Amino acid sequence: MARFISFVFHPLLLATYMFTLFALVLPWAFSPLKEDGHFKFVMLIFCVTFVLPSLNIGLFKAFGSIKSMAMEDRRDRVIPFIFVTILYSAITYLFYSRTRIGIHDSLLKFLIIIDVLMLVGTLVTLFYKVSIHTLGMWGLVGILLPLNKVAEDGSLFYPTIACIALAGVVMSARLQLNAHTPREVMVGSILGLATGCLSVFFLF
Repeated sequence: MARFISFVFHPLLLATYMFTLFALVLPWAFSPLKEDGHFKFVMLIFCVTFVLPSLNIGLFKAFGSIKSMAMEDRRDRVIPFIFVTILYSAITYLFYSRTRIGIHDSLLKFLIIIDVLMLVGTLVTLFYKVSIHTLGMWGLVGILLPLNKVAEDGSLFYPTIACIALAGVVMSARLQLNAHTPREVMVGSILGLATGCLSVFFLF
């Protein structure tokens, strides 16, 4: 069960979950996209933030750059994390430069926040094996918490409560698998929550 939870809430899937939630309850997050293009964008996000990085990490494993796909050793994580950070940033830049999405549009701001979370995780991993699962989950919570003030209809309240509960479940799963120490899980949680909240406050 802990392995299943760790897979379902893999950090690379969280951008897809976030935009799926926004498509359901917070359509202005996709500004300036038209409403009929929201789920198409979600599928695009799934491909470029999960499928493409996963394939490349598989190539790193095939060529011996990392010992396993799970990347238990901190040193195994450095190259893939740097690659994914560069990939995410390049995708955001392409959206900005090749589409009509502008710097003041909500969609670009959320893409930037995802990039910042990935960058923080990568920088910390250079020196410390932090739990990226918990960083990602609490990063999502950190994004949703301040957005509750923006969504005046209360549509994000229950999703936020659910994400907090799921973040706790993910923390327990990572500890159950002995993938991380309690300190590594706690550091990931604090970094994710702080980065998510501060990014939303700064950009919105």
